[in-house]
Amino acid sequence: MQKSMTDEIKIEGLVIFAHHGVYPEETKLGQTFIVNATLFTDTKAAGYSDDLTQSVNYGTACSEIYTFLTEHTYKLLEAAVEHLAAHLLHRFPLIGGVTLELKKPGAPIRYPFDCVSVKIHREWKAAAISYGSNMGDKRRYIEEALRAIEADENIRNVRCSELIETEPYGGVEQDVFLNGAAVLETLYDPEELLHFLQSLEQRAGRERLVHWGPRTLDLDIVFYEEEVIRSDDLIVPHIDMHNRAFVLEPLSQVAPGWIHPIYGKSVTALLDRLNEQ
Repeated sequence: MQKSMTDEIKIEGLVIFAHHGVYPEETKLGQTFIVNATLFTDTKAAGYSDDLTQSVNYGTACSEIYTFLTEHTYKLLEAAVEHLAAHLLHRFPLIGGVTLELKKPGAPIRYPFDCVSVKIHREWKAAAISYGSNMGDKRRYIEEALRAIEADENIRNVRCSELIETEPYGGVEQDVFLNGAAVLETLYDPEELLHFLQSLEQRAGRERLVHWGPRTLDLDIVFYEEEVIRSDDLIVPHIDMHNRAFVLEPLSQVAPGWIHPIYGKSVTALLDRLNEQ
C-alpha cells in the first residue's frame, strides 16, 4: 500500500481574480475568488534535511493555483475545484491528497450572505489488481494492458510481479494461464477503475461466454485501500482470492504485507495457509 501522507501544508485565503460563473457577465467581467488548500504530504525528509526539493514548495503551489484558475473558465464552482484538484495531484508527485475550498464572495445571490463555496477532498488511492490470459498471444495481451495502465494519467507508481504459468481454475478444460499482479496508485474510485479495466479487456477482445472459461485478458481488482465493497458490479476484496494461488503468489511479490480487510491476514500469510492445505 502507499505510504501514509498525513502531514499538511496549508494555503489559506489565496485571493484570485478569475472568470468563472453560470452567467455571461461573470465569465466576461470576472470576480474575486478565494482558495483554501490543504496539501497532504510527508514532510519528515524535508524536516530532517532542510531541503526544499524534498517537500512541496507552497510558493510554487500558489502559482499553479493562480495560473490554473485564471487560464481556465468554468460555469460551476464544482467543476473549477474538481479540475484544480486533479491538476495539483498530477503536478506535484509528493502530494498524496488535497483538500480544496473555492469560495465566491461575490456570487450573484439576491439574499444577504458572506460567501458561497465548494469544498472537496481528493487523493491518490492504493489498489492491487490481478491479471491473466490463456488465449492467443497471452504475453502480448498482458503487456499491452499494462502499458495502457501505466500510461493512464489517473494511475501512477505501478509495480508489477513476474508472470507465472498456472493451471486453469474452476474445472473448465482449457489452456494454461499466464498470471501476474500489480499494485498502483489511482485517482479513480473503485467503480471508475473497474470500468477502465473492463475497457482494456474489451480492447483485447474479451468475451464472457463461459464462467471460469478461457479469456484473452482478465483484469480484476483484488484490493482497493482497506475498503470492503459489495455491489451488483463489484466485489472487493476479490471474493475468492484467498483460495487462488495464481492471485496470491504474484501478489506476494509486490504486496506481501497487504492485510486482507475481512480475514485480517497478510497476503503472505494467506498464501502460506493455502500452500499448507
